[in-house]
Amino acid sequence: MTWRDYFARDYPGAPFVLYGSRHLTVLAVLFVFGIFMLSFRGASGSSRRRARLSLALLMAATEASYHLWMFVIGRWTVQAMLPLHLCSALIWTAAYTLVTRNERTYEFVYLMGIGAALQALLTPEAAGYGIPHYRALETLTAHGLLIIAALYLTVVEGFRPTPRSVRRVVLGTLAYMVAVTGVNLAVGGNYLYTLRKPATASLLDAFGPWPWYLAPMMAAGILSCVLLYIPFWWIDRRRVAAGVTAGAETP
Repeated sequence: MTWRDYFARDYPGAPFVLYGSRHLTVLAVLFVFGIFMLSFRGASGSSRRRARLSLALLMAATEASYHLWMFVIGRWTVQAMLPLHLCSALIWTAAYTLVTRNERTYEFVYLMGIGAALQALLTPEAAGYGIPHYRALETLTAHGLLIIAALYLTVVEGFRPTPRSVRRVVLGTLAYMVAVTGVNLAVGGNYLYTLRKPATASLLDAFGPWPWYLAPMMAAGILSCVLLYIPFWWIDRRRVAAGVTAGAETP
């Protein structure tokens, strides 16, 4: 095959192999890159700023390249390519947060982004394109960078969610889901999969037919937010307990 085949609309190579050696290799590379980004913890402000902006640029370039590729191969449509799917919206939100260090948008990136992107990494929707086709590498990279951005903001920049964050993210995401459903009805799309399941295998297959899968889908999102907040709840609890103990021992 030539290099053009790896960007072709009709890929002549093998389809995507879930948890095959190539899939696992890409996940390993993303893991190593994530460790590298987290190594900026404790670095100078200027070094962290360069790291943040570089990661934001990489995320924006990756997502923009997907839109360009879809346009070139003639598959860019309003029904499918608006940045309204949860991970697409959160990728742009994460890039914005890396640049601005906005605490409110960080809450969505961390509490909603990690769970959504992790599912996409473990069960990627590569539309039949196998690695090393551009589409397969792009979808894995984009979702991997979303997780890395969320962890970077938390570990390196010191951001953290609060109990109110969970409420804001859950209510905000539900409101977003309603708004996106309106867009789906208006343009004939299926953003957030509110009108039907994705064509490829996903977690939604275990939740029953439409519209019944919507309730467990929302419940899974809420559970993901709660689980991602629990480590901070535990840390706060330990600190309060330590403070009470120290106060009791003070004469």
